[in-house]
Amino acid sequence: MIFSRKRAEGARHARDERDTGVLDTEETPQPSARGPYDLAEAPDAPRLDLGSLQIPAVPEVEVRVQADPQGVIQQVVLVHGENALQLGVFAAPRSEGIWDEVREEIRQSLFNDGAAAQEVEGEYGTELRARVRTPDGITDLRFVGIDGPRWMVRGVYQGAAATSPDAAGPLAACLDGLVVDRGQEAKPVREPLPLRLPREMAEQAEQQGAP
Repeated sequence: MIFSRKRAEGARHARDERDTGVLDTEETPQPSARGPYDLAEAPDAPRLDLGSLQIPAVPEVEVRVQADPQGVIQQVVLVHGENALQLGVFAAPRSEGIWDEVREEIRQSLFNDGAAAQEVEGEYGTELRARVRTPDGITDLRFVGIDGPRWMVRGVYQGAAATSPDAAGPLAACLDGLVVDRGQEAKPVREPLPLRLPREMAEQAEQQGAP
């Protein structure tokens, strides 16, 4: 799928730090200079709606999804040239982010598999970089996590973008323009948020899966 993209504009306003001693449960969404955005603050732009994730239209970026015959998406990967960005979105608590804990679990899992992971500071905070052995040979990975209001986006870069963030180019633009539709229902922390193909694509997948 090839899309075009309208660049988002706006600036994130600083949060009012004055504490009145009253818990504010109805915070007014503020515009952001870049995402990933919560649905409540997302600027208008053309996107592919996959349910909990809306992928911005970025030229020359291909969106690849793996879905079951019912249209439930198992995996989302964005591809540009030799680079790829795998995306996942998960439920999180209202009060705090979970990327620090998730990042440590990823690091420990990589260590158990014999791969050392290095923490580095990136545009979104602390990232993990690792070199792993796959059936296709040695592969570099870069794990990025972004905590939002009751959600967390995890991205995994492969290719040159895994070792050189500047090489991410259009894939980084996709991450910057991503929109999360968390929904209001309660969900266990870290549970993947549901992803579905658009109706037309789901019908096509169902027809292809029919005997």
